[in-house]
Amino acid sequence: MAKTAVKNIRHLSLAEIEAFFDEWGEKKFRAKQVYEWLWLKPVQHFDGMTNISKELRQKLAEKFILPGLLIDTVQYSDDGTVKTRFKTHDGHFVEGVLIPTKSRFTACVSSQIGCSLSCKFCATGYMERKRNLEFDEIYDQVAIINQQCEKINGKKLSNIVFMGMGEPLLNYKNVLKAIERITSPAGMAMSPKRITVSTAGVAKGILQLGADKVKFKLALSLHAANDAKRHEIMPINDTNNIQSLVDALNYFYKQTGNEITFEYILFKNFNDSLKDADELIKIYRQVPADLVNLIEYNPIDFAKFEKPEEDTVHAFMEYLERHRVNVRLRRSRGKDIDAACGQLANKN
Repeated sequence: MAKTAVKNIRHLSLAEIEAFFDEWGEKKFRAKQVYEWLWLKPVQHFDGMTNISKELRQKLAEKFILPGLLIDTVQYSDDGTVKTRFKTHDGHFVEGVLIPTKSRFTACVSSQIGCSLSCKFCATGYMERKRNLEFDEIYDQVAIINQQCEKINGKKLSNIVFMGMGEPLLNYKNVLKAIERITSPAGMAMSPKRITVSTAGVAKGILQLGADKVKFKLALSLHAANDAKRHEIMPINDTNNIQSLVDALNYFYKQTGNEITFEYILFKNFNDSLKDADELIKIYRQVPADLVNLIEYNPIDFAKFEKPEEDTVHAFMEYLERHRVNVRLRRSRGKDIDAACGQLANKN
């Protein structure tokens, strides 16, 4: 007789766990205790569920698996940033980053192991996409980074950004399910307004977010304000051109009213002229965007790009401000440990 596949217990709802406990003649409240161990105070093994009897823990271990993320390595930056490389149950690696500032504590999390989009300026883009992360693996990144934050800073996370490895909208269901769990009172009870999902520009996914009336913020990695240049650095632009993204963002805003941000990395002599700024202003005016985030470029081994001079950056920023663009310069954190924007590549 074929052996039935062992189920990941975290993929069951509370009602489903209660049904198993009912079958086993166990009291209903025990299921709730187990559920709390799975989400409110995540443990790596059934043995960690200290208020559950040894016999019941053994029964759970025979029936289910609990394949949580494990911490592989942790690196600490001089600026307080912490990068963690996690190991999955099937031997893959993925990275998450804790970014502390005076006003907030942000977890930057990954949604895929590797990435299929091949953006020319991003270290993850040079990696092969191995697989999507499951929703509980995404949740684990946040839970572990939250524990680090409490231990180091004495405070819980204030924000989460899906700006790590992979394209969140190509792992749509797991990302949304992870966010649902993170924002649930039975999870971390975080406000969705404190969560930002960043996309390289999957128009179909943006439209779906609008149709699903999600509550979190959206960031578009634009990085070039005309199709020719964007195509050069982001192959996804072939099938998701700027006009299709403008249309999708307008639909998203109409359906949700949620905050939209444009992310724009400045590359020396590529997208940092005042003509580029003019093109960016035109796109900004076509979408009810809240903000343009100008980002410092962080050099990586494989790419030919360079960071512009400070004078160029300030001239670009001042030009946007003069034309009534709400713009902010985002200084990169964790560069000394390859934890900054575009640098995540599972390097030690």
